[in-house]
Amino acid sequence: MSALIPALYILAALAAIAVVATRRPALQVFVFSFLGLVEALLFLALRAPDVALAQLAVGSVILPLMILVTLARMNRSQR
Repeated sequence: MSALIPALYILAALAAIAVVATRRPALQVFVFSFLGLVEALLFLALRAPDVALAQLAVGSVILPLMILVTLARMNRSQR
C-alpha cells in the first residue's frame, strides 16, 4: 500500500499536465475525466471512501458530461 500512494500522486500529476497540454477541447474533457478517476483512486488509497465516491461522481462523470454537452451546444449554435 505504501508504494501505491506515491505512484498515484505521480499519475495524478502526469494526468494534470496532460489536461493542460491537450489542445482539443473534446479530448481534454476525456483526459480531465481520467484525472478525476485517478484522484478518486488516490482518495480511496488514503482511506477516504466518502470523498472518493464524491470525486468519482462529480470529477469523473458529472462535470465532464456537462462540459461535453456545453461543447456540443456551442458547436451546434455556430452552425
